[in-house]
Amino acid sequence: MLLIALAACGIAWAGLPAHPVLALLLLIVPALGCTLSVVRHAEHLAERLGEPYGTIILTLSVTIIEVVAISALMTHGAENSGADSSGVARDTIYAVVMILLNLTAGIALLAGGWRHLELQFNLQSANAYLGVIIPLTVFALILPDFTNTTPGPFLSAPQEAFIAVVSIGLYAAFLAVQAVRHRGYFAQAGNEPGAEHGHPAWPHALLLAAYMIPLVYLAEHLGEPVETLLHQFHAPQALGGTLIALLIATPEALGAVRAAINNQLQRSVNIFMGSVLSSIGLTIPAMVVCGWFTGLRLSLGLPPSAVVMLVLTLVLSIVTFANGRTNVLQGAVHIVLFCAYLLLLFQG
Repeated sequence: MLLIALAACGIAWAGLPAHPVLALLLLIVPALGCTLSVVRHAEHLAERLGEPYGTIILTLSVTIIEVVAISALMTHGAENSGADSSGVARDTIYAVVMILLNLTAGIALLAGGWRHLELQFNLQSANAYLGVIIPLTVFALILPDFTNTTPGPFLSAPQEAFIAVVSIGLYAAFLAVQAVRHRGYFAQAGNEPGAEHGHPAWPHALLLAAYMIPLVYLAEHLGEPVETLLHQFHAPQALGGTLIALLIATPEALGAVRAAINNQLQRSVNIFMGSVLSSIGLTIPAMVVCGWFTGLRLSLGLPPSAVVMLVLTLVLSIVTFANGRTNVLQGAVHIVLFCAYLLLLFQG
């Protein structure tokens, strides 16, 4: 897969095919393969280093890909006079939240609950995740609709700076809790470092880095074919952010579902909630800084229907992860919310 990805990078460097579908397939297929490889090696690192370090490495790697892909789509949209790219970051982060907290969590709880009847996790970990996810999500995606300093779903420069600093600060505080002070909250029972055959971790770390390099390069070229396809098919602009979110979230979703099926819901929670947290806590500040340097404005506030869906998702997540046990019913409800998100994407 690494050789295929490098070959795709060479083609992208020489010039993508004129047909946007072929160009998108040339980028998406090897990029998805590289992302799956990144997830695989991050899982091996998790087995050797113990939780939560494996999922921290995974979520930070995926955040890099997300920032590069969003920047590429925004830059190409800004160069295209017919495209409004100001909401790409907002649409992508919103899609990541819907995919991970509804689709991924729903399938994980449904599949795991079907096999094991009930799944257990550490309640304190879910409380820690949601305690940071909820305020950051409201700050970034809902508050901009209600501020008076600037019209519309935009923030002033001081407001953007405040959200960026708060996001990084809370994420850093969360990492300190997760990796140092309360590491046991996020560890699956019986999950100890170095449990698998005693093999060293460094080969997987090197391979993870090797797959990240072509993956970032391929993600950087996604903007042109995606924007062209959206324009040709008159698709909603938010669909571009959803496509990026699917590329980012699919491998993590597979890992989360696989962990739940293996009765490791704690690892599953670490993956999908950790990815949501890093997407908001790191991607928003990165895009704010990019906007300052490039002069591109960020439209962060969601439309009313999306605000309702986001609030409903957060409230349902609180209810689902309120007592340390889950079952198939909770998974089914989360999947229904994701179906509603898809409907409103085209019929909002």
